[in-house]
Amino acid sequence: MSDKRLDLVFLWHMHQPDYRDHSSGEHVLPWVYLHAIKDYADMAGHLERHPGVHAVVNFVPVLLDQIEDYCRQVDSGEYREPLLRLLATPDLTHLTTADRELLLEACFRSNHHTMLAPFPRYKRLHDLYERLAPEGDAALAYLSGDYFGDLVTWYHLAWIGETERRRQPLVAELMSKGEGYGHPERLALLRVIGDIMRSLVPRYRTLQERGQIELSATPDTHPLAPLLLDFHSARESLPEAPLPLASTYPGGRQRLVAHIEAARRSHARRFGVPPTGMWPAEGAISTGVVQQLAAHGCAWLASGEGVLRNSLASHGGNGHRAAYQPWALPEAPGITLFFRDERLSDLIGFEYAKWHGRDAAQHLIGQLEAILADSPPGERPVVSIILDGENAWEHYPYNGFFFFEDLYGLLEKHPRIRTTTYAEILARPAASRPHAAQLTGLTAGSWVYGTMSTWIGDTEKNRAWDLLCAAKQSYDMVVGSARLAPAESAAAERQLAICESSDWFWWFGDYNPSQAVASFDQLYRRNLANLYHLLKLPPPSQLDMPISRGSDTAEGGSMRRALEHR
Repeated sequence: MSDKRLDLVFLWHMHQPDYRDHSSGEHVLPWVYLHAIKDYADMAGHLERHPGVHAVVNFVPVLLDQIEDYCRQVDSGEYREPLLRLLATPDLTHLTTADRELLLEACFRSNHHTMLAPFPRYKRLHDLYERLAPEGDAALAYLSGDYFGDLVTWYHLAWIGETERRRQPLVAELMSKGEGYGHPERLALLRVIGDIMRSLVPRYRTLQERGQIELSATPDTHPLAPLLLDFHSARESLPEAPLPLASTYPGGRQRLVAHIEAARRSHARRFGVPPTGMWPAEGAISTGVVQQLAAHGCAWLASGEGVLRNSLASHGGNGHRAAYQPWALPEAPGITLFFRDERLSDLIGFEYAKWHGRDAAQHLIGQLEAILADSPPGERPVVSIILDGENAWEHYPYNGFFFFEDLYGLLEKHPRIRTTTYAEILARPAASRPHAAQLTGLTAGSWVYGTMSTWIGDTEKNRAWDLLCAAKQSYDMVVGSARLAPAESAAAERQLAICESSDWFWWFGDYNPSQAVASFDQLYRRNLANLYHLLKLPPPSQLDMPISRGSDTAEGGSMRRALEHR
């Protein structure tokens, strides 16, 4: 048997943007708590069942902020999340028209093939709605309080992760009952939801403390770091990319530093120690970003394979198998760069959901074995599989339970593939540590195409940046004049950080669903307007107008009608 070995690093990136309207405290979209009870819980459960599997789990601080917010709501019984408030409502017979519409819009919003069709009683609720909806509001008015009680209960049951269904007796009891859910049962389900969310940080911290996982972070609210430093970094991979009217983001370097430092503090508070490394938002890096992370004590960062490919092509290198080793950047000593295997990561993210779980797991193992077989003598390849730890699984049967059961089970027993973490690799003695090759130059880019085109260069994206730049100039003027009390300045800075999230810019563009774009467009402009209010300035009239060309028609509906989510 060959003595060759392969190091496999899974990095599961857990992120959702801040969906709160901070002027009211209301949660506009529910994806944080829904992914918490489904995906963040399941991903912990898979690792707990397979102690021989090691991985990196990356949490964005703004996600954890919102999970803590939800825990406080459940503890207090004062809900700022509309769906949880309705789940807790004693009498669903006399709902307002807006609440009835919200439940009918929201509670069928999922992957129907995997999250509705498998449950006959839930599907029956949907079939009844489908029969009545063509006849209009008069027909829908016949839906009773019992219907809405079952609907909001089934929606949450469908979103609870498979591992939680198997270990929470109440969930199994409610799913078996199927209908006629009373207020006490809905309150009991709410307590389970709160317990699941409350357990997440302790569960992941325990996995870290027993040495099974490494916990890493992303700068505070997931900003697109290279663009904070320099809009022109977008032209390193796309030289003709149109840029915003503003020449640069004002004070961008200081803002990036603030995001990095806030993330390190947040991480240490929740998990006991600062992160050893970081996955920058969207895997987006530039030379300046790498230097800033190195200066703030990061020992490693990870990015997309396209960035490495573009960097090697631009500087005369060879890209064959380049992602299977660590890299160093001479301009940023002390930090090691790892790059995502695009093909393998995308197989999990987009393809294997269509396969039988065992077949998909065996196919992935076969791909890793082929990489190992093709490696030169004496080389120990490092393969990085990096993707969201939340959004792919609703496309899998049983939320990916059997895929992970097979994959992790096979990896635990594999004699030549070793799952590990970046921190463990870097902690090895020099003689057994994989050699870090030297990058002669770095071409700025992200995990998407190796460019920054998903966040800048489009007319709407550039307009969104210009609105943010104008707000930042106002922020600098007001905060610099010391007109605000310390607490007021802190609130304004927090709101600014939320406006700097990469997610707002992701959604602009005509390739995204118009309802989702409208929701994010409106929430982004509302965030900017709230920043002006906190600065005690009138928001500019431009914030009354949609940024997206399609939003002016789509925006007439509820902000909660985002039919797609990241």
